[in-house]
Amino acid sequence: MIIKAILFDINGTLIDINTDEGNEEIYRGISHILTYHGIFMHRWEVRDEYYRIMDVQRKTSREKYPEFNVVDVFREFLNRRVSAPGTIPPGKLEWLPVFLADAYRGISRNRLQLYPGVLDVMNDLRPRYKLAAISDAQSAWCLPEMRAVGIDGYFAPIIVSGDFGYRKPDPRLFTAALTALRVAPENALFVGNDMFRDVYAAKRLGIKTVFFSSNQGGKQAEGVTPDYIIYQFPELRQAVEFFERQ
Repeated sequence: MIIKAILFDINGTLIDINTDEGNEEIYRGISHILTYHGIFMHRWEVRDEYYRIMDVQRKTSREKYPEFNVVDVFREFLNRRVSAPGTIPPGKLEWLPVFLADAYRGISRNRLQLYPGVLDVMNDLRPRYKLAAISDAQSAWCLPEMRAVGIDGYFAPIIVSGDFGYRKPDPRLFTAALTALRVAPENALFVGNDMFRDVYAAKRLGIKTVFFSSNQGGKQAEGVTPDYIIYQFPELRQAVEFFERQ
């Protein structure tokens, strides 16, 4: 097999992240921020409105695997709550949804770190292969988190589902990455930690798959078998060698 590109999932594959969206401090913090912009809501009102808007985004989508956009959620949130035109200046309405999305993620996050060996493996692979990332995520969160752990410069493109309105296993996310790379599916590997969203999705396009059995992600999907399994990230080196011998 001639490998020209290796595609990666991000969270649960490269980044070991843990968040708690049930943490009431998220909604308390956002409630406090909103008071400085003339919006007065109890933390549970903030929580309920946030999930209500997100639910509408998904239910009104025509996609089989719909994805929300967190910045758009907070933009709609503010539009619903601003009592009169001019209450919040237009310039502030542009950046405030992004700021609220940042606050939401920052307060909810408990852990953000690379899995052991990720940087060493990336440094080995980067001179030899094109590297890209495909993530079910939000750009407002994913890109800063990649910068924080030092891997943002390794991948081009970085495909984030929140920018498209649909998520894995939709094959269009993979096709977008392959098109940008100018690489055919048979010359690519995909590395992910979820048997359905990652392995099933990639195999549908004829991409060879490496399943990373990390501490996150679905371990089984009916009728789905990865081409190679690793249990520690540095084992990816052996996986790549295995495919190159095929």
